[in-house]
Amino acid sequence: MREVAAEAGVSLRVVQYHFTSKHRLLVAALQLLNDAEDRHARARLQALPDPADPRALLQAIMREFLPLDGRRRMALRVFAAYYARSLTDPTLASVFLSASHPLELLVAGILREAQHAGAAAPGLDPDHEADLLVSGISGLGMDVLHGRRTVADVQRVLDYHLGRIFTV
Repeated sequence: MREVAAEAGVSLRVVQYHFTSKHRLLVAALQLLNDAEDRHARARLQALPDPADPRALLQAIMREFLPLDGRRRMALRVFAAYYARSLTDPTLASVFLSASHPLELLVAGILREAQHAGAAAPGLDPDHEADLLVSGISGLGMDVLHGRRTVADVQRVLDYHLGRIFTV
């Protein structure tokens, strides 16, 4: 808490007043990081040349989980640290892991719309494909952080899976 106060240029008492414990400070910091990353991702997605193209949209969404620049690399490292801690901290887990799975629901919705438009294979289960895409890209992003894979390697894997899903 002292380090946070010093970095913020405020007294330790101010930090202690707003965050009565280190735990509350950690939870608030995670919420702020989630919000900041969401804003940055939305801004990048709005800049897509054709946001109506479901394949390009999904590719852009999945790329948000890769350490493509310093900001995303640091965010991914911080999220990994929080994830590890959330395994033994139910309060942190409740902030970190939403019960509603909004990202998977978003991806599944995009896949369903693509199926209805004839752009995605009709026999696929959008919910299962969404689960695989989200969990897969998360794990592959960690592999990039560890140097086990390159971003180009991960992009090829992503392209392969999107090629299986999209018929156009």
